[in-house]
Amino acid sequence: MSESEAPRVELKEGVTFGTGGGRELKCDVFSPPNNKGGAPAILLIHGGAWKYGDRKQLRGYGFLLGREGFVCVATEYRLSEEAQWPEPLYDIKSAIRWMRANCDELGIDPDKIVVSGNSSGAHLGLLAAATGNDPKFEGDGGNAGESTAISAAVSFYGITEIKPGGSMLKDLVKEFMGPDSQPSDYRDASPTTYASSKLPPTLLLQSAQDEMVPLSQSLDLYQALVKAGSPTELHLYDRVPHAFDQDPILAREAVALILSFLNRYMPSSKK
Repeated sequence: MSESEAPRVELKEGVTFGTGGGRELKCDVFSPPNNKGGAPAILLIHGGAWKYGDRKQLRGYGFLLGREGFVCVATEYRLSEEAQWPEPLYDIKSAIRWMRANCDELGIDPDKIVVSGNSSGAHLGLLAAATGNDPKFEGDGGNAGESTAISAAVSFYGITEIKPGGSMLKDLVKEFMGPDSQPSDYRDASPTTYASSKLPPTLLLQSAQDEMVPLSQSLDLYQALVKAGSPTELHLYDRVPHAFDQDPILAREAVALILSFLNRYMPSSKK
């Protein structure tokens, strides 16, 4: 069989997974070739400083990971001009509940759902992993009662701690948090707050010279997770920009790291 005749990843665009702020929320679903059910799944969460970007941003990973046997769901979430903290996290939790509620139709194993995000999307993914089924962060976007616990988290240059008056992405952070946020809200919105042995395995990928999200963001979370006894790895890239995985070569390298990590912590993840 030639490469052109080989089975391909199937893409379904614009699938409704829940509601937020009174409107439908959409995702794109990438199904691996010949999926007979029980596949591991990855929720892909785009970046854009909580204000920009859309679910098409990580389409490349949908195809790359789909070819490796993963059902990938590239999700949208309400951006900061529409909703502020914690509503974007509600949308991510809604997507996880939808995946679990529709696991048979999607062909996924409900016990093997991973979140993977980039930049601000990684921030939301790490928070989803950290807060699990905490009702404080569930929202009401649909499929109530389904678990939002996940099996592992992957963070590409993720934001792990934000502070009132901090210098990192200052105005964009303010827009995301909203004008009435208190210091306790910033703590709740920082993944490092939740570092404990109860967190799922976490893979962190970061540029050592990141011009937007300082290396300390990934390093501090890594050290906190190591101290807590939670499985974690940190991979650093030298002399590359913030969104280094826009380079196709580095994106494929990142996929290999993801597969290696998940195969160790979810031994039957890769079909």
